[in-house]
Order: sequence, then structure tokens, then C-alpha cells
Amino acid sequence: MTNLNHTPLHALHLRHAAKMTTFAGYQMPAHYARGIIHEHLHCRSQTGFFDISHMGQAVILGDPAAEELERLTLGGIAALKVGQQKYTVLTNHAGGVIDDIIVTRLASGLGLVVNAGCKEKDFAYLRRQLSGACLLNELTGSALFALQGPGAAAVMAKYSPAAAQLPFMHACVTTLRNIGCTVSRSGYCGEDGFEISLPQDDALQLADYLLNESGVEPIGLGARDTLRLEAGLCLYGHELNETITPIEAGLRWVLKKDHSNFPGAEKILPQCQSGVENKRVGLLVDSKIPVREGCKIYALDQRPVGYVTSGSYSPVLHRPIAMARINADVAGIGHILSAQVRDSGIQVQVCRLPFVPHRYYR
Repeated sequence: MTNLNHTPLHALHLRHAAKMTTFAGYQMPAHYARGIIHEHLHCRSQTGFFDISHMGQAVILGDPAAEELERLTLGGIAALKVGQQKYTVLTNHAGGVIDDIIVTRLASGLGLVVNAGCKEKDFAYLRRQLSGACLLNELTGSALFALQGPGAAAVMAKYSPAAAQLPFMHACVTTLRNIGCTVSRSGYCGEDGFEISLPQDDALQLADYLLNESGVEPIGLGARDTLRLEAGLCLYGHELNETITPIEAGLRWVLKKDHSNFPGAEKILPQCQSGVENKRVGLLVDSKIPVREGCKIYALDQRPVGYVTSGSYSPVLHRPIAMARINADVAGIGHILSAQVRDSGIQVQVCRLPFVPHRYYR
């Protein structure tokens, strides 16, 4: 691919000997010199630094912004107080997921973080759907970092005691080494940690500060993916897309009680009452061979029952794991199934998610 975008930390990644890859139109670090498994375990035990500046950031301004976004999602946006965040999804009229997003209530409006591969369609969709009383400003001049792991709070406390005391899914405007930032206590790997939005002109300086802290190491996209898989978290384009409803994806908890005025409600609400034909589940793999995305899943009677949406090796569990979309009648915990890998059937067992317990700061 030509004309790849670079994040403001591109030079830093090269300086740290990153193996670069292409993702969502950006050249991004897949991993650094010590490899994915080292980075994964370092984040679980100490502190990982992630450049996630490729993701989309925007703010919606205007008095009715929260009420209007409420009607485009599964709800809970209008009730947010300044500093509170919510994970939610934008749905289409067929009940599928346009994207999963994070919404933050700011003093100035609503902050949004959306997936890198979806940001153009997301922002175009929102501009079409929002009234003239709202204005969506894409924050193209901002960078975004994640500081994740059990040591993240101690590092953050050196820079902003206020940010270090935030509860999970809360945010504040603060300064880190005199750099104005919006810091939230959130993340995508199941660990305690923070996401930091800041001007891109200050990104390299702050990244160097953080990476010079004891116990902080850079983490690439490879470990970011294995970490989120262990945490049982959805990845857009895998567990979520415009044909999969949030209920089928196991996101019923996102739906605000009694909320019924949103795109796709006529399909999603009956699923809440009557159940779904297909479910997202976790799979423990009884083999050293990983089962990858797209592998077909069969019942023991050879009946096809679904497919793997994400699969990899778990550095914490020391075994392959996967998430899959399978028929509800075989989705019970402990159910034994078979995954087709090339010409072989590998036994898999349905298990609870997440594979590794979350350690968010409540």
C-alpha cells in the first residue's frame, strides 16, 4: 500500500527497533525487538506503553449533543456527567454494529474515540444523523497513547495525582509535565491503565518521558491483540460488524434499560426477550496448534455450527484460545466441539469469558 499514514511517534518506533506493519492505512509497530510474548507478559506484570494515535478522535459540540447521540446508540449517553465515560455501539437499521466507540462527557461537549478502520465512515454517518444544532469536530491534531498494566497508576501518579485517582471509565483534563492532556482510566487489555489524548506536537516529548520511567516498555499491535483476546474483548471486523447485532456479540449489558429509540431496535429488542440463534463464546483449544480466524467449528455429529472470529496463543494460559460465533444450542459452558484446521479436527471446549480476569480499578 502506498501513501501510508504515520502517527506522531513514527520516528520513536523506528528508534526502538520496531517491526512495522500496515494497519487501517497506517504504518504501525507490530512488535519491538523482544517480541510479542515478552511484550504481552510485560504488560500483564508491569507497564506497557501503546501508541494508538491511529484511532479516530472527535468532539461533538452543541446543547443537544448527548440526547442526539443517545438516539444513535444503545443509550446511557444522556445521563453521563462531566468526566464519565461509556462504551457503546452505533447501530444500523438492521441491528448490526457500525462501530463500537467510547464516549466521554466533557465540559465542552462529547468526546469520541472510534476504531481506526471505521473513523471515516463513523464521522460521515454522525454528520448525516446529527442535527444542525450539533457540530462534530474531528481532532486530527491530537495523538492518543495508552499506559496499561499493574504499574500504570504509580507512573501516572508522578505526572498527575488527580488522573491517578480516577475510577475506571472516568476522565479528567490535566497536565502531564506541563502538557495539556485529557486522561481517562480505561483500556483494551483487561488491565488497569489510562488513555491519554494530547496535541500531536507534544506527543514525542511525552512518550519519551513515559518510556524513560522504570518498568515502562513499548508494546506493539501484536501484543495488543493477544491481550484483548485474553480479556475477551471484541475487535471490530472480527466479533463485530454491520451484520452482527450487539446481543449476538454478547454486549447486551451495553443496552440501557427501557431504551427503545435507536436504529435497529425492532431486531435487537426481541433478541433480548427471545434469545439469539448465534452467540459469541470463548474456546479453549486442546492442542498446541492455534485455531485462527475463519476456522470452521463443528459439533461432534459433524454438523457445522459456526466459525472462529479471533484465535491465538495465550501467553498467560500457555495454550491456544479463541473466540467464536456459534449456534446457541451448542454454546453452553463445557460443550465439546471441533475446529477444522487444514485437514484436521482439533477439539475445543466452550468456556466463560474473559480467559484472564479483568483488573480494572473500580
